[in-house]
Amino acid sequence: QVPLVESGGGLVQIGDSLRLSCAISGRTLSNYAMGWFRQAPGKEREFVAAISWTGGFTNVTDSVKGRFTISRDNTKKTMYLQMNNLKASDTAVYFCALRTSGTYYYTSIRDYDSWGQGTRVTVSS
Repeated sequence: QVPLVESGGGLVQIGDSLRLSCAISGRTLSNYAMGWFRQAPGKEREFVAAISWTGGFTNVTDSVKGRFTISRDNTKKTMYLQMNNLKASDTAVYFCALRTSGTYYYTSIRDYDSWGQGTRVTVSS
């Protein structure tokens, strides 16, 4: 397990933007993939976005395409999720995840071996 710390969640209105961050705490790694998942009330955790080790390959789920952008800064050991034009349906707890081996991107919960505690995003009208 690699300690991950998310931040940036909050209460916003429809159409607003937020940027989530996920920082690796205390360890220096290389060749690891990262991703974002979310879990809405009463629903299962679902894939949102993923990014490869170099950042050259990314993938986002269809419901957020054109609105969410995933990025990373390996010098800061931090991954980001820029969320624009937020909708009520984006309300969820957002989790970052890390896979310690593999340089591509991964979209399944089972692909990841470390998880953050989650940061809550609430989009209200």
